[in-house]
Parts: sequence; C-alpha cells; structure tokens
Amino acid sequence: MIKKILLKRITMAVMTLLITGQVYAQHQKIINPGEVWPDNRGEHIQAHGGGIIKIKNTYYWYGEERRRGLDSNKRYVSCYASKDLTNWTFKGDVVQMTDPENLGQRWVLERPKVFYSKKSRQYVMYFHLDNATYKFARVGIAVSDRPDGDFKYLKSFRPLEHESRDIGQFIDDDGTPYLVFEDRPLGFHIVRLSDDCLSIDREMCLIAEHMEGGAIVHYNGLYYAIGSALTGWKPNPNRYATAKTLEGPWSEFKDIAPKEKNTYGSQSTLLLKVSGKKDTTVLFLGDIWKPKEQWDSRYLWMPVQIGDGKLWLPEPTPFKIDVKNGTAN
Repeated sequence: MIKKILLKRITMAVMTLLITGQVYAQHQKIINPGEVWPDNRGEHIQAHGGGIIKIKNTYYWYGEERRRGLDSNKRYVSCYASKDLTNWTFKGDVVQMTDPENLGQRWVLERPKVFYSKKSRQYVMYFHLDNATYKFARVGIAVSDRPDGDFKYLKSFRPLEHESRDIGQFIDDDGTPYLVFEDRPLGFHIVRLSDDCLSIDREMCLIAEHMEGGAIVHYNGLYYAIGSALTGWKPNPNRYATAKTLEGPWSEFKDIAPKEKNTYGSQSTLLLKVSGKKDTTVLFLGDIWKPKEQWDSRYLWMPVQIGDGKLWLPEPTPFKIDVKNGTAN
C-alpha cells in the first residue's frame, strides 16, 4: 500500500512539473537529421532558413520563428545558443517586427543572417524583405549591441540596385563578411560587405545560374558554392561549383547527392566549417520545409565529404560532432 501511495505521489509530481514546464530536454549526444530537435525547454527548435555565427566559444543560431499562435501581423526571428552544436538554449525572439515598409498583408521576412562588425561592435542582421507578390525584392537590416539582444530595424535596400530574394552568408577564414543573394533576372551574386556590415563594399562575382539557398565554404584552398534550384517549397537536387578565388572562374555545377533524392528532401541554407585541434568538418545545413505545417519543418544537418574539388552529401544518419577536435562520426 505504501509503495502504491509513493508511486502515485511521484507520478503526480512529474505530471505537475510537465504541466508547469519545469522538465527540460535531456542532454543530447547526437544530431538526428530530419527529426524533431528539442531545445533546452524540450520544444522543437524554430530557426528555419537560418544562419549561424560563432562568438568566442558560443555558436548563435538565428532563424525564422514559425511556431503556432504567433501574431500574424508580426514577423519573428529566434535566437539559440550552443557550445557543442547539439544542445541549444532558446535565447528568445530577437526580432518581433511589424511591417517596416508598408508592404501590406502577408509581408515577408525570410532567411535571417547575422554578422558581427568589429568596427562598430554591432551585430548586423540581414534578411530577405518582401511583399506578398515578391516584387519588393530587397534586403532588410536590423542591428543590436548583443548577439541575443533585441534587433532594431534600420533600413532596406537593393544590393548594387539588383533584386534580392533568398540570401546566404559567408564569413571567410580571415573574418571578411560576404553576402550571397539571388537575383531573378541575372543569377547568383557574391558581394563583400563594408567594415560596418551596413552596406555593400563591392561585388566579387556574378554566377549566371538561377539558384537560391546560396552557401559558401572555403576548404583547403578552394571555395565551394552550393545552391538550390528555384522550385519554391518543393525540394530539388542542390548543386555545387568550385573556384580558387571568389572572383572565379567557377567550375561547372554538379549534384551534391543522387539526383533522384532531391537533396534528401531538404534545401541548403549554410555550409558551416568546424575547425578543431585534430581535423576540420564541414556541415551541410538544410531545411526540410513543411509549407502546410511550417512549425513542424525540420532540419537536415550532415557532415559532407569534401576535398580536391569534390563535395558530396551522404545519406543522412545520426552523427556526433566534436567541436573541440573538429571531428564528426
């Protein structure tokens, strides 16, 4: 009888903790591509179309907040922090923005990417800003004094006076910041940002390929650029090209995975280089979009096979990443 009473009390205590939100996700040791990814609260991470920067020993992941119950008049960007790329702590919605340019109903804020400017000591967020018909086609900028602080809207513009929709970010090994943007009439632009990251310094190149979801990594003396075809929410075979410099010339684009797999149902958003004491691993970061249930959209993270001008995304499987040693298995 005593055992039954104790068991009942324990069960009730656990239920109370669950209801009050005091039970947190367990420490995770592996990344499971395509599965629900709980944060420190046990809730699925909401950082879609996002980007990651590393400040000292902490990674900050920014993305589109798509959870249910949001104010439909606002657009939200979430921020998560991690020291191991596996366990993420929710730092809050660092953007909660009402329509900044009178764009009307169903206005768009997509693919947020954050840069840190040593010159201004500010964190500068770029994002695709648009109206419902995707005719505005500009980048928006918001700034903050902290990586997890409130970002305040500053301005919007068309980089080099060109249309800009999907954007990507690249920070070279020397810290130089670059923006990648998709220009529907012309193709795939790579531009260097100014020291304060608030404007374009110069164009590095225009790749005459109509691609979005652009991402770049510098690995063993070569630049690798990847992108996705223009098929909206529907996944397609992502492709890559290489060059010795960002100015090019760039090689012919090739598939990063078996064509029939459509990048395993995902779309590229970032190539993240993890350099450690023993090795360097490059992670493919992609989104598995669920347009009708956007809050349940998933993430496909996976180490790529890279080197000697080749890049290959293997079949996704659970893996461990060791950020101190730069290894994955």
